Order: sequence, then structure tokens, then C-alpha cells
Amino acid sequence: MDQRRDNLAQWAVAMIRQHSEFNVTAEMDMVSGDASFRRYFRLRCFNHSWIAVDAPADKEDNPRFVRIAQAWHKHDVAVPKVLAHDFDQGFMLLEDFGDQMLWPALHADGVSATAVQHLYQQAIDQLLHIQELPTTDLPVYDAALLDQEMALFRDWLCVQQLGMTLSSAEEQLLADTFALLKANALAQPVVAVHRDYHSRNLMLRADGSLGVIDFQDAVAGPVTYDLVSLLRDCYVRWPTSLVDELAAYYWEQARPQGIYLGEWNQFQRDFDFMGMQRHLKAAGIFARLNLRDGKSGYLADIPNTCKYLLDISGRYEECTAFHQWLADVFIPQLDTLPSAGADQRRDSSAE
Repeated sequence: MDQRRDNLAQWAVAMIRQHSEFNVTAEMDMVSGDASFRRYFRLRCFNHSWIAVDAPADKEDNPRFVRIAQAWHKHDVAVPKVLAHDFDQGFMLLEDFGDQMLWPALHADGVSATAVQHLYQQAIDQLLHIQELPTTDLPVYDAALLDQEMALFRDWLCVQQLGMTLSSAEEQLLADTFALLKANALAQPVVAVHRDYHSRNLMLRADGSLGVIDFQDAVAGPVTYDLVSLLRDCYVRWPTSLVDELAAYYWEQARPQGIYLGEWNQFQRDFDFMGMQRHLKAAGIFARLNLRDGKSGYLADIPNTCKYLLDISGRYEECTAFHQWLADVFIPQLDTLPSAGADQRRDSSAE
């Protein structure tokens, strides 16, 4: 028996009946769980549907979720409308964006390169709108948080998952690399950052527009963070030519809007270094999800994520030593990763 699910269903039905004329019943279908403690369910009545969220109050910051959702919705960002909430119980009722994520649409049989590019351009247009939002009420993506995130790579992936014993020279190499990436991130223009903006957190709605979910960890931070999350997605890899073309599409619009004023060469460096910081973080989180939370499905995404690190570090002279260490020492260790549990693959994001 799942008492929280039953309580959520009864509460959601009461909220729907209170705010509409629908005589919906307390029958819910599981939509997904994600890397957090949240669970999502769908209630239906005729051609209408709602999303009920179970987000335990002692584990999730639901007031922050609602605050950001309401602020972004007010500024016409395509986030689900919060229809009702009960912070004490940890329940929320949201507008339903459907169940079509961008990820499968990008990989559907017969999808054309033009269609893929158009979908990404839509995502970039929405991102630029998010980056115009006020940042005054958002936590700052500061040096301490950047350091904390990159340490996940060392502590959870290298040491705990792969069983590596790092020498003092290797520890210093990682520290120097982290410092380089941190300095670059802190020097970038500051905007509203979704912090997990990628193909599993964008929904393809019935009218063809994109909806944005999983925004509750938003911060005020580096301008390239969400773009590299989108284009160098941990869950998919696109040809360099497409990534460059889409990055240029963003840059060409961001400059006249005053979001990013730097030249193309500077933008490429900012984009690349931000991507390395994010992929260090993500690879560490995937290992932590496996080791701490028993979610082995995320192991399958570590090799692709770390391949980005290898590829991008090879482009910059100041990253030569790190690139060589990745190639000679770290990447071969990835062969020791256990197979991801097929029954534990997930529908939603990790970060």
C-alpha cells in the first residue's frame, strides 16, 4: 500500500473539483520519478489532464519550486502553471504538458536534420527568453558551488566509482583545472540559469511548442551554462558542425539583445570551458546516483559525458596536461564501469 500516493490522489481530486467543474476520480497513472525524491502522476477526465506531484516536504524545497514557476510563468516562460500546492504535505498540482519529451522527438524514425535543427532553435529561442528574466531572487552560482560541483568528479567518479588512488600530482592537476574552469565561469555575464536545460527537460507540446520543466534549481550564473547543457547534452551527441551552427545561432541573437556582447572567439572559449565544468559535475553525479541511490541506469551516460571532457580539453593549450591525463589514465579506467541496470533507466534528468 502506498499511503502517500493515496493521500496525493485524494488531495488532487479535491483541488480539481474546487477550481473546476470536472468530477474527476482519484485514479492516477504514474508518469515518472526522477533523480530526486519527486514522483509525478497524471489524472484524467475526458480530454483534460493534470499532473499531481509527490515531493516530500522534508526532502524537496517546494516553496522554491512554486516561487520560480509563478515568476517565470508571469514572464511568459513556458513552464507548467501551478494550480494548487500544499507545502505541509509536499503536494503540488500542475498544468499537464503531456508526455512527449524532446529527446525521443529528436531520435524518431525518419526525423530530418532540418527538423532537428528547428527544434533546437526553438529551444534556444526559449532559453534567450529565460535569460532576460530578473535574477534578483535567484541564488548566486558562486565559486563555492562551482568547486563543490567539480569535486563530485574526483570524489564520486574517480575515487569511489572507479577506485582510483590519486597521487599528489594528480590532485594538483585536478585542482589547477578546476580553478581554470571556475575563473572562466565567474568572468562570464550573469543571467537566469535553468541549470538542467536539455532534451529530457523540454517537452514537445501538442501545438508543437516546447515546454520547460525541472527548473527548481535555477540560479543566477554564467550565460553559457544552459546552452552547453542543451547542445552538449549528456544523453546524446551531435556532430560538431551542428553544435557549432546552433551555438552561432544563439550568439548572433544574444549580442543584439545585450545578453552576451563578447566576440565569437571569446564565446567559443566560454562555451567550451563551461561545458567542461558541467560535464565534470554531471559525471560525478551519475556515479553518486549509482553508488548512493542505487540508480545504476545513470552509469550508461558516464562514457559519453567524459568523452566531451576529452574532446574539448584537447582544443586548449592550458588544458594539455589535463587532456593527457584523461587520455592516458582516466579514460581507460572507464572500461571497468559495470553495465547499467536496464530496469533502472529513467525518464527524467539527473541534475
